[in-house]
Amino acid sequence: MGMKKQNKLAQTAVLKQILKKCSSLGKRHGYDEEELPVDVPKGHFAVYVGENRSRYIVPISFLAHPDFQRLLSRAEEEFGFDHEMGLTIPCEEVVFRSLTSMLR
Repeated sequence: MGMKKQNKLAQTAVLKQILKKCSSLGKRHGYDEEELPVDVPKGHFAVYVGENRSRYIVPISFLAHPDFQRLLSRAEEEFGFDHEMGLTIPCEEVVFRSLTSMLR
């Protein structure tokens, strides 16, 4: 039981880091006074997927899903969370769309 709690705490820390990165991209054109993208509805965040880095807007609730968390772990391993592009998911777009359609 202690391992589950530790794993949950580690996941929570990673999710907080992701949300902080998504919301701290800096004031630029297309961002509001709270430094959030104006085209992303409340309760959602943007990710970049695939070879062409296509942009997708996904609900924050996806962060709690184990399959989405696996994608985030792969993203952390491949890209880390300290880069300018935003949260980049390392998988093919068709796979990402298939996964997210099942999560909705």
